[in-house]
Amino acid sequence: MNRFKRITLATLIGGLAAGIGFKAFAQGGRHRGGMHGPMDPAEMEKHVERMLKHLYVEIDATEEQKRKLEPIVKDAARDLLPLRDSLHAGRRQAIEILTQERIEAAAIEGLRARQLQLADQASRRLVRAVSEAAEVLTPAQRKQLAAHFARRHGRWGHG
Repeated sequence: MNRFKRITLATLIGGLAAGIGFKAFAQGGRHRGGMHGPMDPAEMEKHVERMLKHLYVEIDATEEQKRKLEPIVKDAARDLLPLRDSLHAGRRQAIEILTQERIEAAAIEGLRARQLQLADQASRRLVRAVSEAAEVLTPAQRKQLAAHFARRHGRWGHG
């Protein structure tokens, strides 16, 4: 894979992750107004729809592209929601482990292994969605999307 394709793929992964709320997914909650807690499927669906509307304008998506992209992104978000909840439960379990009188190294290691497995599942699902979405977009649209996410990079707490 050439350098441009790697950069584009990495940018699309970052953008899709941010767009469907990967930060909320990883951190376990809503962040508007300081609220934290589970995100139900209906709330996730609304968030994804808002994100897609902005994305479509940014890349000047055709009606056919919209029709193809919507199920890719919505299916990925639905698949990621239970993983997000499991990661959140793991954080609660870590607190329980660390507040016990005696800390068992095996319990911490087991939790670490489960959390890594969940993160790997989430990463694989995101890559699959990005690969599917990349097939729908033109090279020019992928460049537009990469530029859009590069401009917003600091907004997601990375810059």
